[in-house]
Amino acid sequence: MQATAYTYDPETRSGSVLLDDGTPVKFGAEAFDAGGLLLLRPGQRVRIETEGRGDALRITLVTLQTF
Repeated sequence: MQATAYTYDPETRSGSVLLDDGTPVKFGAEAFDAGGLLLLRPGQRVRIETEGRGDALRITLVTLQTF
């Protein structure tokens, strides 16, 4: 799934993304670390992996979108 980086806090390595429908979804340090990223800037296009649905949707991986 693709999304756009919305917020990122380098101290906690957590933040949020906007799904293509505009829905914000938070991610924790474990999802950020799983992607091997060092930094994330708002507006960057990212690839995410998720678990669950609806209110239980949880991001398990955040990495840069590559073509």
